[in-house]
Amino acid sequence: MTAPPVKGWCPGAYRPMMAADGLVVRIRPRLARLTAAQVLGLCDAAQRYGHGYLDLTSRANLQIRGVAPDDHGALVEALGGLGLLDADPRMEGRRNILVTPFWQAGDSTHRLALALLDRLAELPDLPAKVGFAIDCGERLVLGMDSADIRIEQGAAGLILRAEGATTGRAITEDSAIDALIDMAHWLAAQVTPERRRMARLVTAAPLPSCWAGAAASPPAVPPRIGLHPGGALIGAAFGHVDAEALAQVIAAQNVAAIRLTPWRMLVLEEGALPEDPAFVTSAVDPLMRVDACPGAPFCPSASVATRELARQLAPRVTGTLHVSGCAKGCARQKPADMTLIGRGGRFDIVRRGCVEDKPDQNGQTPDDILAGAI
Repeated sequence: MTAPPVKGWCPGAYRPMMAADGLVVRIRPRLARLTAAQVLGLCDAAQRYGHGYLDLTSRANLQIRGVAPDDHGALVEALGGLGLLDADPRMEGRRNILVTPFWQAGDSTHRLALALLDRLAELPDLPAKVGFAIDCGERLVLGMDSADIRIEQGAAGLILRAEGATTGRAITEDSAIDALIDMAHWLAAQVTPERRRMARLVTAAPLPSCWAGAAASPPAVPPRIGLHPGGALIGAAFGHVDAEALAQVIAAQNVAAIRLTPWRMLVLEEGALPEDPAFVTSAVDPLMRVDACPGAPFCPSASVATRELARQLAPRVTGTLHVSGCAKGCARQKPADMTLIGRGGRFDIVRRGCVEDKPDQNGQTPDDILAGAI
């Protein structure tokens, strides 16, 4: 059976992607932070031009789905008015920068992220999914999240590390961005149609010896939902945020800003845990162990509905669960304890694996699964 095509680029604000339910428009907030005014503006835009939801992505971005093509121009104008667009559309695709959501104004993560933003024009043309991570806090929190080139706190100071490499290059804050740009040019020169991401490249093309040897720090487990020194960390099932509910929380708490994370969570700066059931406020809620794409009828590649089944299964599955509408597995690239893959209106089931693995069971209906087939 032919697998559905995987998109080779990511949607943006200027260059959206067409889905079965309309355009998907992605917004990349700088330093993954939105002021209250920007949040309220986005919530209004999602209700005015989309389905009324904001989707959190694994790169700490936001998406508005269901935008009619005729409304795209008005939405772009609204985003520009909120200060969420690049003056040069070519820079938007280069701004794939993941930062720890717990940075503080003036710290090394903040300074380095701003320095990289200032020098985006010096980066080479790279595959659209290539991204960067800046994770310089006392403990690493982005080690399990998608990036190709990382500036992070190593065992003995700052290092530049290629994804897939166990060690990195010792750097200083002054040399960090120059070194990152050098590595990006190396990556661009090594890219082939089969190897477009750093982790695959380093298995085939050895890195220059000067980019290895500095010990990395072990990745930390991502923070849990709850109160933190920077505010309240709240969850959104499947990364799906009700725009009206978010606007109400911002207004009720007078929150100055929010920060996005790659973990389907938001930080309410200096905020409290909301009582609104639209948000996950318990660290042990089983929904936070579940990944599920929009599925049918929203995605043209999907042959099955996904999220309602995922909600029903969440409390019944031990460990992680991935419910995918098709064989692309967009919602989760890593293995899960249980993976359901939509195919021809039914589900194949993989235990302790991912969508590429051979199924343990084939052709199960949702009723079969709910009746105990898993």
